[in-house]
Amino acid sequence: MDRKLLDSDPHFAEGCASCHRGNENSASREKAHAGLVKRPSRDLAVCGKCHDSIAGVYRNALHFTTAGLRHGVSGRFSAAELRMFDEKVFQRSCRSCHASCGDCHVRSPMIAGVSMGLLKGHRFVAKDDGKTCAMCHGGRLYPEFTGDFGGSADIHYQKGMTCLDCHNKAELHGTGAVYASKREVKEKPACEKCHKTGSERTEKAKTSHAQHKDRVSCYACHSGSVYTNCLDCHLGKGATPKPGFFLGLDPKDGKTVTTLRLVPTVRDTFKTAGIAMEKYDSLPNYWATATHNIKKRTDRTRSCEICHVEKRDFLTKGGLIKNGSKANELLLYSPRPIK
Repeated sequence: MDRKLLDSDPHFAEGCASCHRGNENSASREKAHAGLVKRPSRDLAVCGKCHDSIAGVYRNALHFTTAGLRHGVSGRFSAAELRMFDEKVFQRSCRSCHASCGDCHVRSPMIAGVSMGLLKGHRFVAKDDGKTCAMCHGGRLYPEFTGDFGGSADIHYQKGMTCLDCHNKAELHGTGAVYASKREVKEKPACEKCHKTGSERTEKAKTSHAQHKDRVSCYACHSGSVYTNCLDCHLGKGATPKPGFFLGLDPKDGKTVTTLRLVPTVRDTFKTAGIAMEKYDSLPNYWATATHNIKKRTDRTRSCEICHVEKRDFLTKGGLIKNGSKANELLLYSPRPIK
């Protein structure tokens, strides 16, 4: 704790007890800490006393509800299994990843019981991507963004951009709307917001973008290298990360070719919780992913043959994970030959 903050930061104007409770009039450590609340912002009403407009909508934001984790897998369950999942898995495991206000603005979030601690001596910090975003998204996205995963760093990172240059406050804090997944969020970033169609500098780029519009995602061509994929996902045992690169149909629309990330809920993932996943084959093991290792020029932007002749990196039936979901086969796509 930096004592200078007590006089300079308005968050301390009403004393520590205004958020942490306890008895600040006692000189005894034991009595002073009686009733102490270690993470007061888990109750959004605490921050809402001053930041009511933000806290009021944040209670519905995906970072707080973690609803995306629930809805991402719930399609595999019967009604009875979903009730078991909510009781035995979601509340005890998935919900541990939810972030309160303090998890981003005072201390880094806690993942599997581990935290990097206070960001800057209990100073309230507006943003610190490396200690907040990276803590939760450091298993996949952030190392891709910075190049620490082994590939080249994202061109946006190389230009000095941070997470919040694309992911705005309305997306992170929410707007009050209830979303089942990040795909539904209207405020999420899109490449076209900055890279307007028609603003290309070369005729080749203009032609390529026009031909592939609504057929191929930006990532499919501009993802610069391999990215993290996970194998063998079992409840309580974690997963094994491996590099990979997969192209196939977006499972959400079934027509757009895009980058796919293997995040396998294997058939016995929830076996220890007594959940057999009666509708396991209704969802694929590969999901459309916004890779964070973007480059302007890649093998696919330099040569049409990479996709249309060599068909490099496209999912094939023989290349699918063993004993995976039958829905995986719906994502297979073979590019047409060039005339």
